[in-house]
Amino acid sequence: MNLNAYFGNRLIAVSSLLLINSVFINGYTQKLNKQEKKILAIVEKNNNEAIALLEKVVNINSGTMNIDGVTAVGLEFNNAFSKLGFETSWIDMPEEMNRAGHLFAEHRGTQGKRLLLIGHLDTVFEKDSPFQTYVDQDTIAIGPGTEDMKGGNVIMLYALKALFEAGVLDETQIIVALHGDEEETGKPLSVSRKAIIDAAKRSDIALGYEGATGFDEITITRRGSSGWKLEVSGKRAHSSGIFGNEDGAGAIFETARILHEFYNQLRNVKYLTFNPGVILGGTFVDYDDSNFKGGAYGKSNVIPQTVVVTGGLRFISEGQKEEARNTMRTIVAAHLPKTEAVITFWDSYPAMAPTEGNKKVMEALSQVSTDMGRGEVVAFDPLKRGAADISFVADYTDGIDGLGSMGKNGHTPEEWMDLRSFEELTKRSALLIYRLTR
Repeated sequence: MNLNAYFGNRLIAVSSLLLINSVFINGYTQKLNKQEKKILAIVEKNNNEAIALLEKVVNINSGTMNIDGVTAVGLEFNNAFSKLGFETSWIDMPEEMNRAGHLFAEHRGTQGKRLLLIGHLDTVFEKDSPFQTYVDQDTIAIGPGTEDMKGGNVIMLYALKALFEAGVLDETQIIVALHGDEEETGKPLSVSRKAIIDAAKRSDIALGYEGATGFDEITITRRGSSGWKLEVSGKRAHSSGIFGNEDGAGAIFETARILHEFYNQLRNVKYLTFNPGVILGGTFVDYDDSNFKGGAYGKSNVIPQTVVVTGGLRFISEGQKEEARNTMRTIVAAHLPKTEAVITFWDSYPAMAPTEGNKKVMEALSQVSTDMGRGEVVAFDPLKRGAADISFVADYTDGIDGLGSMGKNGHTPEEWMDLRSFEELTKRSALLIYRLTR
């Protein structure tokens, strides 16, 4: 398969977004001081080494449920951060959680802002996925985790390495948090996210290294994510009696009513989205919550007595989440004849609100970008991003996300990142960290 040809149209379509290295404004370094120019030179020197590490970790399968693989990727970064003077620790999760654990690395000091840098070691591609290998295809790198988010982890590491080699990490306070379960968060959250929340409470600014959307955009707000389960019951009877006073409407019609009212009443709420991901209905239903699959049995001449639906809800604030849940509860409570329904909710990711503090961090990045000749940076549309770990610390620190590698098609077997932007994104991150810690 000619991957250049396959991805060619995609590259052309996003070429205005990627802003490749050749499109520099001559003389931009005049806006940078001597130390900053030194930092950029070190990033350039180390770029090939950074790409080599990226290839190595992408070729280690680290699907969330591959505990050995996630741990192996963590060990690679553990060794790398140790060489930069960071104190590293591996935080195991309880065995029953079935998750690998998290890598934390800390550089202790009192100079400048206290930073929390966030990434994750796992991918959505498990050991049985056919998508396993890093492929360098001229200007792009194809592989699981190149864009989400091993590329971002390497950018973070090599930005810090440039500061270390420039001799400007001394006395800085920086915590690195690399989770092993971002793609399928371990429960309960009070356990799996305790360490990062504790770290956030003694940090001033969080920097997230999920994939970049462009040099001119950054994430200052993320919608939260939660789940819901709808369980509906009806009276099992011969279908000839459906809609009658004795036998009622059945579980499937009641479910259709509920979902249609969700659609009618909630679909136009700004920044709110909801999605029924699985539905099973009939006489009998067998649904496996842990593996998101199941089966159903029923006949056309029997009124269905059981339906199960599971779905997701995304929201811009905790207030919006609660308003949506209350609306859904009210809809569920208005039953069709001879039916009953119950809806339950659970939390996954909180929302990251667009605070003034986040905007100030964005302004600091924008100044770095402008001084590098890339122009100003603006806020990215939260409807176009999913949930991420930075949301867990949003109540405790200011922050931005989207500082990682630039690419497309994350969570698919066509995931790729742009090699041409990799060095420049590392430079930008290195200068941002340098300025925040002065």
